[in-house]
Amino acid sequence: MEDSGFSYDVTGNPYERPAFTLGIEEEYMVLDPTTYNLKSHVNLELLSKGRVLLHEHIKPEMHGSMLEIGTGVCNNVKEARFEVTKIRSIVAHLARQNGLLIGAASTHPFAHWEDQEIYPDDRYKILIEDMQLLARSLLIFGMHIHIGIANREIQIQLMNEMRYFMPHILAISANSPFWEGVDTGLKSYRSKIFERFPRTALPDLFSGWSEYQHYVDLLVKTGSIDNAKKIWWDIRPHPFFPTLEIRICDLPMRIEETIAIAALCQALAAKLYSLYEKNLSFRQYRRSLLMENKWRAVRYGLDGKLIDWGRQKELPARELIKELLDFVDDVVDDLGSRREIEYIYQILEMGSGADRQLRVFRETGSIEEVAKYIHRETNAGLIEDVSPFLSGITPPSPEALAEKDLSIRSENDPS
Repeated sequence: MEDSGFSYDVTGNPYERPAFTLGIEEEYMVLDPTTYNLKSHVNLELLSKGRVLLHEHIKPEMHGSMLEIGTGVCNNVKEARFEVTKIRSIVAHLARQNGLLIGAASTHPFAHWEDQEIYPDDRYKILIEDMQLLARSLLIFGMHIHIGIANREIQIQLMNEMRYFMPHILAISANSPFWEGVDTGLKSYRSKIFERFPRTALPDLFSGWSEYQHYVDLLVKTGSIDNAKKIWWDIRPHPFFPTLEIRICDLPMRIEETIAIAALCQALAAKLYSLYEKNLSFRQYRRSLLMENKWRAVRYGLDGKLIDWGRQKELPARELIKELLDFVDDVVDDLGSRREIEYIYQILEMGSGADRQLRVFRETGSIEEVAKYIHRETNAGLIEDVSPFLSGITPPSPEALAEKDLSIRSENDPS
């Protein structure tokens, strides 16, 4: 039974165990190399050259000063690290060729959304018509992590349980303390900007896939949405891919941070599934309670306290994150991600991206220096000579293109 690749539900029916593959999406700032302000790439060759080299792994976003990249399906964390490093290195190389730079953070320290050019695409016109100023002002950059879980019932079960830990993940990734030149006092201002959209934040509990599908069908029937891509929760079943998608994260600056957080999300899913196989589960809590912790992560990040709802007391965020690392420890070696996950301890010591941005601002008194710091951190660990990759990149398969096209045509999705 262990060798078959299948497990069995309570009725004795077999189902394929999750593969726990990884896919990572990152949204980069495009920066002017002199002012470090955002700069549109719309009239330049950055995107067109990127598509020649990276095919479906790069695409525009609503604002012309933003680029989204995505890995393919990665079998493990080491593959994901290679893919993110390769793609980010190529994008940085192409940006320099166009007299531009890239940066990774979830808000730009001083750019104004009113100044940003909208990428000329019909789906963004539709989105702005629907969401009006909320869409125009959505100048935020995120990271999405896809965990390969093909069985929809298991997706819902794991989503229900993983919701509890989403504030912990947000606190680690928090990287958006500034907005239009102002210290917001929040470690993840991006989170509050995005929550102005409908159907965001943490999801409710669902008894199973049928209840979730009924919810989606009802929204479609009532004209609230035209497809499930318009459900922008912090964690959701992806409507087209066989993945559970974690969307709560701010975009980290360093590749090591991106990979460590992705590895932790993967390990958490694998740990909870190991309990599921034993007919056990992590206790589930109401959304209203979990949103208390999300607010604390948004406001204070790693420096605050989160509530342990089991013990009904608040504890330092760093202490609870260490407990989370202990919780997943017994699955880490099987996933081959111990080295990557251990970087979380380094983040706890040096601070999140938000902590480090604020430190630079306090030390220099210059918001421009913060933007320069973001760029330097974004480029840390990149490959200087990308020429070996440029000749080795091959076009995606027709199946991959068809799946990607289905997602893009149906999404009208700002993130």
